Amino acid sequence: MSVKAALDLVRHSEPRLRMSASGRIYDDLRQRILSLELPPGTNLLRTELATKYQVSQTPLRDALQRLEQDGLVQIFPQSRTLVTRIDIPLIHEAHFLRTALETEVVRQLARTGAAETVARGRSVLEMQRSVAGDRSQLRLFQELDEYLHRVLFDGLDRSSLHGLIRSRSGHLDRVRRLQVHSKAKIQSILEGHAAILDGIEARDEVAAMAAMRGHLRKSPDWVEEFRALNAEYFD
Repeated sequence: MSVKAALDLVRHSEPRLRMSASGRIYDDLRQRILSLELPPGTNLLRTELATKYQVSQTPLRDALQRLEQDGLVQIFPQSRTLVTRIDIPLIHEAHFLRTALETEVVRQLARTGAAETVARGRSVLEMQRSVAGDRSQLRLFQELDEYLHRVLFDGLDRSSLHGLIRSRSGHLDRVRRLQVHSKAKIQSILEGHAAILDGIEARDEVAAMAAMRGHLRKSPDWVEEFRALNAEYFD
C-alpha cells in the first residue's frame, strides 16, 4: 500500500468524512487557502464555487462563514468575499497557543508512556520518512506532519483542542507553506518527531516537553524574511 493510500485509509476511518456538504466545502476551501492555491487577496465568487461543489448557496454560505471565523476570508455582504492577507500578530498568537497546549499534551502522555499513541505516532513518522526525499510529495509530508500532532491529542481524548489550534492557525500555516524545506529542515522535523515520541515512551516528562518546545521553536523575527519576499501576501 502506498503512503498516500494509507493516509486516505486513515481519513476514511475518521468522522470528518461524514461531514455535511458545508463541512466538506469548508475543509476543501480551507486546504486550498492554506496551501496558497487560493492566495491572499483572491476574490471567491459564490456562483463559481456553487457550481464547482454542486451545492446551493446555503451550505456554501455556511462554509464561508466558518472560514471567516477562522480569519481566512472576509465577507462583504452583497458584494464579495476575499481571502484575507496574512496577519503577523495572529501568527504569533497561534504559535503561543500551539506551544502551550502541545507541551502540556506530551507531558500528560509521558506520565503513562501512552504505548498505543506512541505506536500510532511511529507509524505516521515512518510514512513521513518514506516521502521525505521526494520534493513532489512535500504537501503529503506536511499533511502527515499535522496528522502526527493530532494523534497526540487523540491519545488524551482531546481532539477538540487540536481543532481549536487548527481554527486559530490559518495565518501561521500559510507562512509555513512559504518555507523552503531543505533536506536539513526536513531531517530536523523528523528528528523532532522522533524525540517527542521517545520522550513519551520513556515516561520522561521533561524530555518530552523539551523535545516539543525544540520542535516548535521559532526565532522572534522568523516571519520577516517571508514578508520581505512575499509582501503582497501580508497586511
